Amino acid sequence: MSLTRKTSYDQNMKDENTGHNEALKKKMGGKTFEKKPIIGTKYTIAISSAKGGVGKSTFASNISLALKKIGFKVGLLDADIYGPSLPKLFSINEKPKSDGKTLTPITKYEIQCMSIGFLTDEQTPMIWRGPMVTSAIKTFTQKVAWNNLDFIIVDMPPGTGDTQLTFSQEIKMDGAIIVSTPQELALQDVKRGIKMFDKLGVKIIGLIDNMSHFVGDDNKKYPIFGNGGVKRTAEEFSKNFLGEIPINPEVGKQGDLGMPIVEKNPDHEISKIYLSLAEKIKSNFI
Repeated sequence: MSLTRKTSYDQNMKDENTGHNEALKKKMGGKTFEKKPIIGTKYTIAISSAKGGVGKSTFASNISLALKKIGFKVGLLDADIYGPSLPKLFSINEKPKSDGKTLTPITKYEIQCMSIGFLTDEQTPMIWRGPMVTSAIKTFTQKVAWNNLDFIIVDMPPGTGDTQLTFSQEIKMDGAIIVSTPQELALQDVKRGIKMFDKLGVKIIGLIDNMSHFVGDDNKKYPIFGNGGVKRTAEEFSKNFLGEIPINPEVGKQGDLGMPIVEKNPDHEISKIYLSLAEKIKSNFI
C-alpha cells in the first residue's frame, strides 16, 4: 500500500480534528483575558528565544545584574518549569520561605529570585502536563512576595506553548527581548516566536545576536554559527536589532561557578555589552 495514498482513516481523522477545532473555537469564542500586573513590580520583561540552547538563561541572568548595576531593583523569574537554570547560574541551594499563602523570593547578588528549581531536587524531572505548568506559573506571578521591583526579568522556556500563552494572555507584559544565535536553524523558531508575540499583542523590544562570533588569538572574528542572521531577521520583521554578544569562554565558566560575569567582573568586555544593553532597556521605560 502506498504511504502517500489517502484512505478513509485520513478522512475520519480530518473530520474529527475539524470537530475538535470547532468545539475549541466555540468554547473560547469571544473570551477576553484580563492581563494582571505582577504585584510588587513596575515592568515585566520576557527573555525569549523559542529555540533552546541559544544562551537565553545566561542572557537573562546577566541583563538582570546589569540593570541592578545601573541603579534598579530587579527580580529574576525562572519560568522554565522543565529545565530551570537559575539555581545553577546563581548558585542557590536553599528553598524559599512561605507563610502558607505566599512564597518569599530568595535574594542573591541583590536580585530577588524565584524558580521551580528551588522547590525540587536538582535531578528531579518535572513530568507535568500543561495545566500543572500553568498552575505553577500563576503561583510564581500571583503568590510570590516580590518587593518593590523596578523590573522583573522572566526567563522563558523554549517554544511557543503553555507558559508563553499564560504570560501573554494573563500577565501584563511590558516587552520581550528575543535572543538567538545567527544560524538559520535557530532563526526558524525565532520567527515563530516573533509572530506569536505580535499575535498576542506583546511588544518586542528587540533582538539579540548571542554567540555571534568568536575572537581568536589573532584578533580576527570567526562567525562560527553564521553571520548577520539575527539582524536580517530583525529587519525582515521591522524589529529593533539590539546588538551582538560574542562567544567568550569566561561567560560559560562564570555561569557554571554560579556568579555570572556581570557580577564577577563588571569591567569585562562582555559585561560592558550587557551594561550598554541595560541602558537601552532603561531608555524604553524610564
